[in-house]
Amino acid sequence: MTIQFHDPRGATRVPAEPYACRHALDEGAVVGLLANGFPDSIAFLDAVEEALGAALPGVRFVRYAKPGASAPANDALVARIAAECDALVTAYGH
Repeated sequence: MTIQFHDPRGATRVPAEPYACRHALDEGAVVGLLANGFPDSIAFLDAVEEALGAALPGVRFVRYAKPGASAPANDALVARIAAECDALVTAYGH
């Protein structure tokens, strides 16, 4: 039996541009993990923390959560994250 996978993405008229943002995370750096309130976003961030923790020994992780999936992060939360973290990973889930 042969299994074939279908890529459901359609053709695009705009070429993809690589994302070039990068931040060196040395020992002692703090990475924020922001759950957006969708189901499984916290479980996804658990896996992200495990993978990044193995790849970046000495980095500390701090968890944050938006008040709900449809609510934006308020100014106070954004300011807290910016003050406490060197980098941030945001997550979604469904």
